[in-house]
Amino acid sequence: MKILVEKHVPCQMRDGVTLYADIYRPHQEGEFPVLLTRLPYNKDLPFYSHRYLDTHRMVQNGYVVIVQDVRGRFHSEGEFYPFLYEAEDGYDTVEWAASLPYSNGKVGMFGLSYYGFTQLLAATEQPPHLQAMVPAMTLNDWRNNSLDKGGKFLVASSETWALESVAPEELRRKYGDSDEYRMLMEKMAGYYDRLEEWYSYKPVQEWPPLKELGAAAYFFDMLEGNVTDEMAQRMSILEKYHQIQLPAYHIAGWYDNLLQSTLKNYMELKKQGQAMQKLIIGPWGHGVFSSVIGERNFGLRASGDWIDGKDDLTALHIRWFDHWLKGEETVLRDEAPVRLFVMGINEWRDEQEWPIARAKYVPYYLHSEGKANSRFGDGWLSWEKPLLDEPEDMFVYDPANPVPTNGGGTLYAGVQTMGPKDQRQLEAREDVLVYTSEPLAKPLEVTGPVQVKLWAKTSAVDTDFTAKLVDVFPDGTAYNLTDGVVRAKYRNGTDQGEQIQNEILEYTIDLWPTSNVFLPDHRIRVEISSSNFPRYDTNVNTGDTMISSNVHQTAEQTIYHQEIYPSHIILPVV
Repeated sequence: MKILVEKHVPCQMRDGVTLYADIYRPHQEGEFPVLLTRLPYNKDLPFYSHRYLDTHRMVQNGYVVIVQDVRGRFHSEGEFYPFLYEAEDGYDTVEWAASLPYSNGKVGMFGLSYYGFTQLLAATEQPPHLQAMVPAMTLNDWRNNSLDKGGKFLVASSETWALESVAPEELRRKYGDSDEYRMLMEKMAGYYDRLEEWYSYKPVQEWPPLKELGAAAYFFDMLEGNVTDEMAQRMSILEKYHQIQLPAYHIAGWYDNLLQSTLKNYMELKKQGQAMQKLIIGPWGHGVFSSVIGERNFGLRASGDWIDGKDDLTALHIRWFDHWLKGEETVLRDEAPVRLFVMGINEWRDEQEWPIARAKYVPYYLHSEGKANSRFGDGWLSWEKPLLDEPEDMFVYDPANPVPTNGGGTLYAGVQTMGPKDQRQLEAREDVLVYTSEPLAKPLEVTGPVQVKLWAKTSAVDTDFTAKLVDVFPDGTAYNLTDGVVRAKYRNGTDQGEQIQNEILEYTIDLWPTSNVFLPDHRIRVEISSSNFPRYDTNVNTGDTMISSNVHQTAEQTIYHQEIYPSHIILPVV
């Protein structure tokens, strides 16, 4: 089939602003369903507009594919402000797409990350011609997991996105191809080349790479609380799930930085019961669907190019949309609603729900080695509760020397920052407590959300506690599976900050879900510390934050594991 390409096709919004799209369609007579994606990254760049899907195959399977620059980006008119206009603009674009002379009036949406969220925001407006969507690795709120996690500022990902993805186009639109623009881009390149150093700059609200460029004003609005309640509502679906009554296929990854919000989207829309929801979770990172991530290879069948030796991601989309937009029975009759990849045994498995109902949430307790010549924190894990007189562990957390991020669900500048990586070098630090089980005699599957219940005391008025679940191989290699963090003053929720000092308190640390079989002779390990930088901001231990302060102090941290303070990890054992 020949493909007809139309460039820069205008679409006028309700307020008169014109957005532009590229349209790929069958070069033949007829009316076809439309697949639409709306992105801020330039519709002309194949890395984004055709990032993980073969849109030409979609056309060859009888679809019109439309790729649109969102408001204020590249060819489209207007002012860009992340997520603020996407609900209304999405509605208008869907209805425009349905009215095109070669459209049959049925529209589906697809896309990843920002352009996963443009689907969900548009769906809250209930455009009558939007029939189905595939939101991949995406958000549910303008702050959650993109700027902030439980009161913790996501330093590296927030600063990287603002400087790398937003600022260049903003400066181009402001200055054109002028000498001033070229000078600013040279300056920006210098900042970007040293971005890993700039992550440490505080206070962040004066961050020079953006302040001196005069770019990404939204970044400072969000840091300084200049986002109104009305704006926040427009950039969130947390209170609007009931307004989304469409079938959706959610794509997630165990090492994706938006895993938690993607899973919440699936679960909340599933609760509505209005339309079919499906979910697939691979051993993937954000926009990375390779079988190799971090320092592990999960096998060819883990790849998004050959899922379980059957589908690739494009075929998955085509079968989904063939059902909802063409009425073909391709998806529903025989397939389970959830497909997930179980690491360790490296196998795909179908499930009927998420989280898995048959999982048993089993506590695994932290114990102290208690040896006079032992480095603090070299303890062990056991199903047995700690004894009454078991000694506590201590470490000193220094915000000037935080524990560096090493893999995980990350998204920021650097070489191979995401995924599973050997943690042993970090575990040798004095401010990382390490608790390890005996070698397992038989396989143990952990699939589902993971939590740590930690009893701890700090000398500071505020601090952080972090936890990490690790699979230790027989040769000692220690691969991270999932991790989490809690800010002490927000231990009971971000709407009620409470300063504390020298009190033994219980903290709940939510580690994001995982699915892994710990094989025989492997060990289960838990790491406890107080920092994971630059994934999260460093707690300066003064009650202030590095957003508004460059003053910090050290904190003495004490971790308890006794009969009345039974610190433990809760594993969803299948």
